Amino acid sequence: MTLILGTEYCKIDSNGRFKFPIALKKQLEGEICRFVIRQGFTAECLELWTYASFQVEVEELQKRLNPYNISDAKIMRQMTRANIVELDSNDRMMIPPERISVIGDTKEIVLQCTGKCIEIWNRSAYDKMNNEIVDFASIVDKRLGELYGVSSASDAE
Repeated sequence: MTLILGTEYCKIDSNGRFKFPIALKKQLEGEICRFVIRQGFTAECLELWTYASFQVEVEELQKRLNPYNISDAKIMRQMTRANIVELDSNDRMMIPPERISVIGDTKEIVLQCTGKCIEIWNRSAYDKMNNEIVDFASIVDKRLGELYGVSSASDAE
C-alpha cells in the first residue's frame, strides 16, 4: 500500500474533470493509475483510493465481517459502494456524476491526502472545516494520549 501525502488545490471543469496533480502522481509511481472513488463516511467529501489500496481495505473487511449478519452486510454494502475511475491521456480524472453531488456545484476542489486515501473536498467546505478546528493541539493531546497510554500535558500540570 502506498503512503500518499500532501494537499493540492485543483480547478474542476463543467464535465466534472480535474487535472490530477503531478506531485501526487509522482508518489504513485509504479502503481497503475486506476482508482476507486466513494463517498466519505466521516465528512462531506469523497475518498479517492488507489485500486490496490482499496482492494486491501475490502479484503480486511471481508475477513472481519460476517456476510450473514445483517449489520455486517449493510456495512460491507456501503463501504464498497464505489466507482472505478482512471486518468485519461491528459492526466485528468472525471468524478462520476453520481458522486459529484457530494461536493456540490463548485469550480475549486481540494485534494487532502490522509496517507491511505485522498479526500476530495469542495474548497469552501474544506476551508470551513479547517476553520472549525479551534484547538487542534488539545484534540491531538487527548486522543493520542488515550491511544498511546500517555497522560495528557494538562494532566501533568
